[in-house]
Amino acid sequence: MASAEHIKALLKSHAEGDDDLFYSVAMQVAAHEAKLGHGKLAQELRALIDHAKATRALRPSRLATGMGGDLTNILQSTYPKNRLGEMILNGVLEGQIRRIIREQRSAARILENGLSPRRKLLLVGPPGTGKTLTSSVLAGELGLPLLQIRLDGLITRFMGETAAKLRQIFDATNRSRGVYLFDEFDAIGSNRGLTNDVGEIRRVLNSFLVMIEQDSSRSIIVAATNHPGILDRALFRRFDDVLEFQLPESSQIAELLRMRLGKLAADGTEWSRLADVALGLSYAEVARAASEVLKSALIANRCEVDEAAVSSALTERKEIADRLDAYIA
Repeated sequence: MASAEHIKALLKSHAEGDDDLFYSVAMQVAAHEAKLGHGKLAQELRALIDHAKATRALRPSRLATGMGGDLTNILQSTYPKNRLGEMILNGVLEGQIRRIIREQRSAARILENGLSPRRKLLLVGPPGTGKTLTSSVLAGELGLPLLQIRLDGLITRFMGETAAKLRQIFDATNRSRGVYLFDEFDAIGSNRGLTNDVGEIRRVLNSFLVMIEQDSSRSIIVAATNHPGILDRALFRRFDDVLEFQLPESSQIAELLRMRLGKLAADGTEWSRLADVALGLSYAEVARAASEVLKSALIANRCEVDEAAVSSALTERKEIADRLDAYIA
């Protein structure tokens, strides 16, 4: 049975028309029931919440229509269904993400005691290692919309306009609770001392530093970058947590391949041997290779995939990645 705090929060969010908070509290109720051992009820509640959000997503977005014309060109809103169980992570990173979700679900209790839940996050690491997916997982686990900031709509050539749009985004974090993702964050967060920097971007970074410092909304702000080395050092103390993503180890690659191909894999497939072939690839590249194998089997009307086909696809991805690295070098 939902706690008294949950019931009060549900009624309050409904009365205020705050759908995002309503879904978030409903997800907390489902998690509470799961902890009590009421697995079937928890599953039914999650299904009802997912259906409600999917139905809502088919209607014109309240976020898009309520934020004004400028922000509709800057914020791309979705309602992810991703869950943490879909990700393959090392123990430290999984612990960090679980801690964030746990603190967000207990945000009311934390705030009542004069503390703040983690909600300003910096995600760093190579491309294809799960940074964007983590943002979707946070949104999905907490029943919140994911609002991705489109850099082509944010950054303009007119003096002062980018900073003004940035202010609109931070104003939106107060009006509409969600997970706000600044992907490719180094585009606005690069070190102010770089010789190739321009004055306008320095002003945008200064504005961001002030705005994120002053932000006291209930939204989660996520900045993700593949190039943490060029970020301005002043940024790091503005974030509550820094999550470092790395290329998968052999065991993690084997787990991903088994997850993607296990049902159709031929008998005797050695996942560890395939993982050794793919070592050095990102999660995204391994997943893409697995998808290519599945498509080939579908086209050829085969009901299973053999180890040689998977190894060939992984080798091809590895050769492409090596050539790209050589071009960049």
